[in-house]
Amino acid sequence: MDEKRTCGILLHPTSLPGKFGIGDIGPQAYRFVDFMVETGQSHWQILPLGHTGYGNSPYMCLSTFGGNPYLISLEKLVDDGLLDVADIDNPPDFPRNRVDYGQAISYKMPLLAKSLEKFKEKSSTKYPDDFYIFSETNAFWLEDYALFMSLKEAHDGRVWTEWEEGAANRDLDALVQWRNRLADNIQFWKYLQYIFFEQWLALKTYCHAKGIRIIGDVPVYVAHDSAEVWAHRKQFHLDEQGNPLVVAGVPPDYFSATGQRWGNPIYRWDMMAKKGYRWWTDRFRTNFTLVDVVRLDHFRGFQAYWEIPATEPTAVRGRWVKGPAIALFNAVKEVLGDVPMIAEDLGIITPEVDNLREQFGFPGMRILQMAFGSDPKAGEYRPHNHIANCVVYTATHDHNTTVGWFTAEPGTQTTQTAEEVRKEREYALRYVGTDGSQIHWDFIRLVLGSVAKLAIYPLQDVLGLGPESRMNLPGTPQGNWEWRFSEDILSPDIGGKLRELTIVYDRFPVSAGEEINHPVLDVKEV
Repeated sequence: MDEKRTCGILLHPTSLPGKFGIGDIGPQAYRFVDFMVETGQSHWQILPLGHTGYGNSPYMCLSTFGGNPYLISLEKLVDDGLLDVADIDNPPDFPRNRVDYGQAISYKMPLLAKSLEKFKEKSSTKYPDDFYIFSETNAFWLEDYALFMSLKEAHDGRVWTEWEEGAANRDLDALVQWRNRLADNIQFWKYLQYIFFEQWLALKTYCHAKGIRIIGDVPVYVAHDSAEVWAHRKQFHLDEQGNPLVVAGVPPDYFSATGQRWGNPIYRWDMMAKKGYRWWTDRFRTNFTLVDVVRLDHFRGFQAYWEIPATEPTAVRGRWVKGPAIALFNAVKEVLGDVPMIAEDLGIITPEVDNLREQFGFPGMRILQMAFGSDPKAGEYRPHNHIANCVVYTATHDHNTTVGWFTAEPGTQTTQTAEEVRKEREYALRYVGTDGSQIHWDFIRLVLGSVAKLAIYPLQDVLGLGPESRMNLPGTPQGNWEWRFSEDILSPDIGGKLRELTIVYDRFPVSAGEEINHPVLDVKEV
């Protein structure tokens, strides 16, 4: 953790504004970085950057290594001479405050394909040298990814277990034939990754120049329909046809009375151990190329995970199974050294999970929305009990917005009863000492005032938005990951309030010799 007190905003790039149907890593991303700098933020936390598939969840990607091509900026392609201005002059009338993934992808992919033709025209050798260097450096995942995506297209988007037998089973002769047949398409998918990495790393460089660090997210599991599971079948619990024997999830919890059945295949940790956890060290190395800090999603799953028979429709009938624990993180440390990680230690946390986190010095998480109810760790989440080596959040992407949490009808967002919700809200109001009319600012004030070295809040909380702006409701298959904000909503008034509170609680970045004047705040206004 940083020695200084810092703070930041949680916002996935898909939620950025813009006229192309989905937030991207173009001009609006740079403007958002400037907003963070103006308000004294030091960290930008995002969700996983992987190539999303069915359901659009960044936690169920078609590749755990490859970036999401839907985040590629068309405007940056114009700047680089890979598209003409006329190509993007008249986009469809996309929804302003949500992502229509189908419509956005249908619009964007033909333009990305068109940009490839101009890309090839610009080089006398068909592709420039740095493209080949990128392809060779990332061949350990890129070759499988590009072939997987090409095969998926050739099989009308079906899951890989439903492909032609030779392709599904990675028969060597069949793969040679498929590679020859799909050669151009394979190069297209490699090109998209090259462009994504180029644009993202340019944005990362801009962040560093402005004093912003990026917090990424590594999901503990990968999607079954992914390049990694298709290419590394022996490292997952699958049957002879490639279908999962057991799947991941969590038992009944705050969000669902039947638990959460995520459906991801579960790792064969014994096989991964025999290879020195090479797949994991490669995964972390790639992520640390893209981000500065990694949030370890579902950290408790590394110590023990909830294993559900694939035949079970819910997560109720599962069992706890020991994970790799110390062995995995020792392997990562041996290869990568002491890399900065945050442990998402939510859920059923045992002393063994705490010991694993503490052994490697990973800061845990404190969630303010869970501090006033019946959660077993509610006491730890209250600001007066925080420790310095933790990250405190008003909420995460899985929670309601703070305004939504405070106003939602009981039973619609969690498993709490109406009486539990009433008591929770009454306690929260006694704690903040206000009438709750600006509960989002009350909560932001609390996390900024915490002794935790790092405080994070979703942009929805900065904006004071309600439940319609929630990013994800766990256990629901549709309507998630769609929220976007409009550019005009980041008003000077909101930015000024955030800046003032950041200064008041000593989280505003200060250069050597620089002094910050602490303003006198009008509590009623903020």
